Amino acid sequence: MNPDAGRLAGKVAIVTGGGSRAAGIGTGRAAAVLFARHGARVLVVDRDEAAARDTVEMITREGGEAVAHTADLTAEDDCTAMAAAAVGRWGRIDILDNNVGIEGPGTILDVTAADWDVVMKVNVGTIVAASRAVVPVMAAGGGGSIVNLSSISALRPRGLTPYTAAKGAVIALTRAMAIDHAAAGIRVNCIAPGPIYTPMVYAAGMDEDLRDRRRAASPLGVEGTGWDVGYAALFLVSDEARYVTGVTLPVDGGVSIRSPDR
Repeated sequence: MNPDAGRLAGKVAIVTGGGSRAAGIGTGRAAAVLFARHGARVLVVDRDEAAARDTVEMITREGGEAVAHTADLTAEDDCTAMAAAAVGRWGRIDILDNNVGIEGPGTILDVTAADWDVVMKVNVGTIVAASRAVVPVMAAGGGGSIVNLSSISALRPRGLTPYTAAKGAVIALTRAMAIDHAAAGIRVNCIAPGPIYTPMVYAAGMDEDLRDRRRAASPLGVEGTGWDVGYAALFLVSDEARYVTGVTLPVDGGVSIRSPDR
């Protein structure tokens, strides 16, 4: 276990999208593992039971405590059951890390109304539904912390208009929730990852040339991984961030601030 295991000691965390589409470390899996390393008990939620169990096995091998939970978070009942599972096992919920998301390519002229609705439901609706199930539990327990996953596409559009719109909505939702639930002691923050190399990316197929170009897009010249997003989430849910709420933290190696001609 991590020598700093007391950082989240006594806390209960729910990580949605905590599995991984392929072998490796996605943003949800990284958050779940890091939360557990620092003392949290983690409910790893994914619609793919095997993927959630793989994450749990990673955690338990290191001596952490975690349970896999299967859910489709576009369904309100599944969100309610998710919260009940955490409370039933550990009696509280302190952390919610919302990692569910899909891409949505094209312009408003390309995308169908049905596809637009799916992108919004998955990227925004799941955050609303999961938070609706969890916030009352957090409030009853004296507070907590929620982290939502947006994208730098919301800050610097790149030809994925439905996705950009949905991730922009996540930023606005985060700020609104931070105000709505501050009196209950609940902090709500947002991470905007850049071109992170995750199982979702390489499972879809990515040649080395494109991977190199994504790496070069960062002024730092380094490739982002799921761990980078996970560590940002760890900070935001920890007591070190107790005076931080309503922020959007880009984790992108500086991609979003780079001039187009550089």
